Amino acid sequence: MSQISPQKPAVSSTQINLLQKYAPWLYAFWKFSRPHTIIGTSLSALGLYAIASATTSIPFALSHLGVLLAAWLACLCGNVYIVGLNQLEDVEIDRINKPHLPVASGEFSRSQGWAIVLFTGALAVLISLSSGWFLFGTVGISLAIGTAYSLSPIRLKRFPVWASLCIFTVRGVIVNLGLFLHFSQQLQGQGTITPAVWALTLFVLVFTFAIAIFKDIPDIDGDRQYNINTFTIRLGTKAVFNLSRWVLTACYLGMVLAGLFNLAGVNSKFLIVTHLVALSLLWWRSLRVDLSDKVAIASFYQFIWKLFFLEYLVFPTAALFN
Repeated sequence: MSQISPQKPAVSSTQINLLQKYAPWLYAFWKFSRPHTIIGTSLSALGLYAIASATTSIPFALSHLGVLLAAWLACLCGNVYIVGLNQLEDVEIDRINKPHLPVASGEFSRSQGWAIVLFTGALAVLISLSSGWFLFGTVGISLAIGTAYSLSPIRLKRFPVWASLCIFTVRGVIVNLGLFLHFSQQLQGQGTITPAVWALTLFVLVFTFAIAIFKDIPDIDGDRQYNINTFTIRLGTKAVFNLSRWVLTACYLGMVLAGLFNLAGVNSKFLIVTHLVALSLLWWRSLRVDLSDKVAIASFYQFIWKLFFLEYLVFPTAALFN
């Protein structure tokens, strides 16, 4: 649902990747799926499975990898449905903000886009329904919120508070708690939430709020023209940039405190050191951003997503090596 990326840079013919050159439909589909959200979804599924596995007697629950695969595929299909629906509803805005996206650029027709969205949405529901009620609930609620976020007449993305609430509710609460309950139930026969997962959920919930408000900074021109009333339009670029940075700072300091108080189920020393390093990188990178340069702002937005990806590697590692 967080589907903002920097403008496509100009490239020479020698720099075009092989997928774009020899399989243009697949390349367009990759852009349509919004790769940074696909990576985030994949890492969250893998990370939560690793945390659930840490409580079993089988390292990484190798005998249950089918459980991980089914959940991963269901979440990926749901991801494509959500970001694809948003593109189909935002074609005119994307022609200003993100003209490289396949529907806005004409690589996909609207009918092709709708076919992909309906197919992946249906597949997400079918896979999750056949895998267990926790997964079905996770996917079903996520699809419902994603639909309300983009689709008229509800179209919650028009309202900054509701738009942010949609994004961090799905990424922060539903995905983390729902997937962990699913994996816990499948691996151990019961769905229970551990203190470590509550801590991760709170971290991601607040972190995703920062993503939700920051993502509109590069898109201020198109949003203003089409009356999408974002926090950036209301408060200004500098205010939203600084708010996002301090929200992320609070996330990392919160994890450091959790480590200092010996959060159950994780390696506290590893948790403290890694989050202090990530916080240092955040501030070092943020102080180099020129707020008058849209490319620099978009690049920093992608850096925030990389920090998000990193959390789903760092936290499960802390759980596995507790």
